[in-house]
Amino acid sequence: MRRPFDLIIFDWDGTLSDSADGIVDAMQAAIADLGLPERDDHEISTLIGLGVWEAMAILFPDHPRDELEPKLLDYRARRGPGRFEQASLFPQVRETLQVFADDGLTLAVATGKGRQGLEVSLDATGLRSYFKATRTVDEAPSKPAPDMLEELLWETDTPPERALMVGDSEYDLAMARNAQVASVGVLCGVHDAQTLRRCNPLGLIAHVAELPMWLAAQSRRRA
Repeated sequence: MRRPFDLIIFDWDGTLSDSADGIVDAMQAAIADLGLPERDDHEISTLIGLGVWEAMAILFPDHPRDELEPKLLDYRARRGPGRFEQASLFPQVRETLQVFADDGLTLAVATGKGRQGLEVSLDATGLRSYFKATRTVDEAPSKPAPDMLEELLWETDTPPERALMVGDSEYDLAMARNAQVASVGVLCGVHDAQTLRRCNPLGLIAHVAELPMWLAAQSRRRA
């Protein structure tokens, strides 16, 4: 039975890593440090998945990037990696990745994190060896632009129809749609089922640990 996909691309925060609360706390600390107007936690959480500049542009449309950028870069340099970058994985993530590795699937990451943050997370979780390729907002435009996925497809020599994007936000699934890549939404992150369905994923699962069973069902349907 031929498997339906050769490449699985994962979002990081909210998909593999249970980091949403830490990201909100870090954003709130940055907002306070920069003297910006207050924003509530929910407003911030709905933007997880975007690059930091894209999120800031939505939160503070009256503050141009050239005003915020030096302040935010200084803040990030002073604070170092946030605790969310060393957040725990969701249950059974490591075991699920091992199942895919044993099956010969190619795995990759496309994330709204910066490169430094992803490198810290890969080392802290011990997952680096599972991924053949990774992309962050430091190398490609933020989601939902298709560039991260297009670059990963090129690097892994995978046609779009043989790839699957797995993510918890509408930005993940919209990126997949824009790259003509199939997607699956996970419900353990920041966006609910109704929001994710607007991007027409192939399916929704509770968490990544359900993905092997979902893929097996897809294989049976295509047999």
